[in-house]
Amino acid sequence: MPPETILDTAPAPVGFGESLKYWLKLGFISFGGPAGQIAMMHLELVERRRWISERRFLHALNYCMLLPGPEAQQLATYIGWLMHGVKGGVAAGVLFVLPSLLILIALTWVYVSFGSLPVVAGILYGIKPAVTAIVVFAAYRIGTRALRHGVLWAIAAAAFVAIFALDIPFPYIVLGAAILGMAGGKFMPDKFKAAGGHGTSGRDYGAALIDDHTPTPSHARFSWARLSALVIIGLVLWGSVMALLSGQSTLFTMGEFFTKAALVTFGGAYAVLPYVYQGGVEHYQWLTTHQMIDGLALGETTPGPLIMVVAFVGFIGGWSKALFGPDTLFWAGAAGAGVATFFTFLPSFLFILAGGPLVERTHGDLKFTAPLTAITAAVVGVVLNLAVFFAWHTLWPAAIKTAPFSGQFEWFSALLGTAAFIALWRYQAGVVKVIGACALLGLGYSMLA
Repeated sequence: MPPETILDTAPAPVGFGESLKYWLKLGFISFGGPAGQIAMMHLELVERRRWISERRFLHALNYCMLLPGPEAQQLATYIGWLMHGVKGGVAAGVLFVLPSLLILIALTWVYVSFGSLPVVAGILYGIKPAVTAIVVFAAYRIGTRALRHGVLWAIAAAAFVAIFALDIPFPYIVLGAAILGMAGGKFMPDKFKAAGGHGTSGRDYGAALIDDHTPTPSHARFSWARLSALVIIGLVLWGSVMALLSGQSTLFTMGEFFTKAALVTFGGAYAVLPYVYQGGVEHYQWLTTHQMIDGLALGETTPGPLIMVVAFVGFIGGWSKALFGPDTLFWAGAAGAGVATFFTFLPSFLFILAGGPLVERTHGDLKFTAPLTAITAAVVGVVLNLAVFFAWHTLWPAAIKTAPFSGQFEWFSALLGTAAFIALWRYQAGVVKVIGACALLGLGYSMLA
């Protein structure tokens, strides 16, 4: 049979078991951050397997980018839901995250158990400036996409001043930006139109299982009854787990905190990091600034969404607070990691499974996109503040707020961070490669020093 005939015929229906194998595989190989993960899904699901057409894939992606939470994980959930209903969405979303959670629990245990060894300390010394460069580059990358004119630049600058100089909590900055966006969408609509960002490529990969004109399956059509049922199920799940944790104050607090974090993650994982930093480091003191930087490095070098750094924060918090006594530190850490992950991702499932059909009706409506445009602009300023904080603690590790430049200046860290940024920006080097190179250089320098 000629290749043209094969491409003109949609693939055979995909069973639930076959899709499970793919989502599990993706969970173990999804390196490269959201851009890399989305590219992997496009290559496999659109081009090779043809489970979904280009246009339907991009439509789902644009919807996920409007939501708080990790867009790559939500995209996997969306496609799984479109193919096999609620069970397909839950399976795709869980398997996207589960391997990363297990790997991070193991790596974090190694980190807290052996992090003081000279070899490990040397590797971490090199990783810290690399992570700082990655966050600076993230601010640059988000900024070049989001700050299209002076109004949005002003919102970004105001957000930076608010969090850096005034210590205003991140949720209030998000709320303020949303209000500005609502007003801007009404009085300056041209300034607050959502950026295009994800147009179609114009390529045709052949007939797909879910093609451009394939009718929306019944389970994906809007229904008030279905919406109500899923929201109730989500709230019951949330409330039941919170009730189970009520006897353990630290885990209960983590449940509350990471639920709030999940609802303010507009702009991707880098947007929520400042909020997690404010709560986990400054307010609850579950971990230190240097541990937060190390956790971000571990999150960058493991599969799954970067927001999985919350599992590291939860593990360190459970371990440091010795939740179940000094003899069960690993289980305390694992419990903290599990609680942080559950409450961070539960809203993402609800946004897709319950809100998908409803929000798709309003996709492109300026009343909904203008606040998100302003929030994304504010995120640039907030992420830049995080980069400044990381750079400060990396270059002056002994400094404190009352003496911000006290102690020895780490000139090698400054050189390493600058080189890492150039590698990311000028040569488009991969994050894992940059972290690996800096880790080796940091180890070599610490052994010679």
